[in-house]
Amino acid sequence: MRTARQWSIAAVGPEDFRIREAEIAEPSSGEILVRAQAVSLNYRDKLMLETGMGLPLTFPFVPASDLAGVGEAVGPGVTRFKPGDRVISTFSPGRIAGKEIGDARNPPYKSLGGYYPGVLSEYVTFPQDWFVAAPSSLDAAEASTLPCAGLTAWFALIEQGKLKAGDRVVVQGTGGVALFGLQIAKAHGAEVFITSSSAEKLERARKLDADHLLPREGWVERVLDLTGDHGADHILEIAGGPAFAHSLDAVAVGGRISVIGVLEGLEISAPTVPLILKSPTVQGISVGHRRALEDFVRAVDAIGLKPVIDRRYRFEEAREAFAHLDRGAFGKIVIEF
Repeated sequence: MRTARQWSIAAVGPEDFRIREAEIAEPSSGEILVRAQAVSLNYRDKLMLETGMGLPLTFPFVPASDLAGVGEAVGPGVTRFKPGDRVISTFSPGRIAGKEIGDARNPPYKSLGGYYPGVLSEYVTFPQDWFVAAPSSLDAAEASTLPCAGLTAWFALIEQGKLKAGDRVVVQGTGGVALFGLQIAKAHGAEVFITSSSAEKLERARKLDADHLLPREGWVERVLDLTGDHGADHILEIAGGPAFAHSLDAVAVGGRISVIGVLEGLEISAPTVPLILKSPTVQGISVGHRRALEDFVRAVDAIGLKPVIDRRYRFEEAREAFAHLDRGAFGKIVIEF
């Protein structure tokens, strides 16, 4: 019996977060065994450790959803990959294209590192449909940042938002989704406004070609002034909570607000009148499907997009990596194997 090391908890709460040994499952029909090379962290992973987010977890629970690795072995009937292929995981297993898998009473929630086991493990064995080919232009750490943060920004701006050159895009903050949004928008010819409470992080965003650097306080008036009262054609709403009202103030007539984050609260609130008069599209973005991830991977290779990694940690330093995530990162935090 072969075993692998993995980070896990035996009960909800980060106190028991430690390395355990687990049996490596040999791939059965339609499955692929992947040797992990890198895992990137998302804010959701922190919430999963701390609260479980109300999901029916199986213990010991392994967190994280975003993995880059190499195929080690394949089971019978596997046609999409062969041993030696570089792959990345998909956030929502089984969602190949189209709508989320769920209904009005039971909204979609079945993702890796939540309902399904996570990937902070030296080896994972999953169905072949849960992976896509990794981009050839990125190393494993960079590739691991695409499945959730990268695809979320791509899905909001390109797949759903139909972004075009000249659009005004507001990106809130300097985390993983935000900086992917900045890079994707600039690659498509948009004018990008980025907000942050950190002057140092705004200066770092300037090096990524952000057009306008806005302090978090008073950013709405600055957007309106800089656009001649046109407003923002697209806003990546990452704060959530009562801050949603600011996005509604700043959005253009007929613009779009993509609700992505919950940093300032799980319930959004805003006045009704501007919502009616401006008639913006307000859409929740829950990452995206596999076909869009494949589109994004091709785009990454074509335009030479390089994900922003704040720091790379060793596998044994997962606790430190999560602590960095808690403090706030400029871009992504990655754990390398």
